[in-house]
Amino acid sequence: MKKLLSFVLAYVVVCIPVFAQESAEADRLIGVWEPSHGKARVKIEKIGEKYYGKIVWLREPIDPVTNQPKVDKNNPDESMRLVPLKGYRILKDFNYSGKDEWTDGTIYDPENGNTYSCVIKMRDENTLDIRGYIGVKALGRTDVWTRVAVKKKD
Repeated sequence: MKKLLSFVLAYVVVCIPVFAQESAEADRLIGVWEPSHGKARVKIEKIGEKYYGKIVWLREPIDPVTNQPKVDKNNPDESMRLVPLKGYRILKDFNYSGKDEWTDGTIYDPENGNTYSCVIKMRDENTLDIRGYIGVKALGRTDVWTRVAVKKKD
C-alpha cells in the first residue's frame, strides 16, 4: 500500500507541472483579435476547458437601413435574426490539441449565416490562422487574424 501511495504521489508531482504548462500554452489564445477584413474584433476567452470567441467591436455597429444596432439578419434560424451582432459568439467549443493548434470547434459567418468546422493555428503570439471548412480541412478557407493591443486603463 505504501508503494502504491508513493507511486501516486510521485505521479502527481511530475504531472501537475506538465498540465500547468500546457494550460498556460493553451491560454495564449485568450485576447482580442481582428480578422483580415477589419470589420470586427473578436474576444477569445476560456469557459471551462474550451475556448470561445464573441464579437466585441464592429467598425459599423449601426445598420444604415434601420438606424439600429446591426443584427444577425442572415441567420438560418429566424428566431436569431434580431440578435445583435455585438456580443454574438462566433467561435465555439475549441480544445487545445498541442503544438499551437486549437481544434474541434466551429466558426459562424454572420455575413452568410453559415457555420463551419474550424481549426485555429497560432503562427506567433500576435497572429492566428483561422481555417473554416466543410468536411475536410482541404476544402476550406484560411483567414489571418491579428491580436489587438488592449489599452490599459489608468
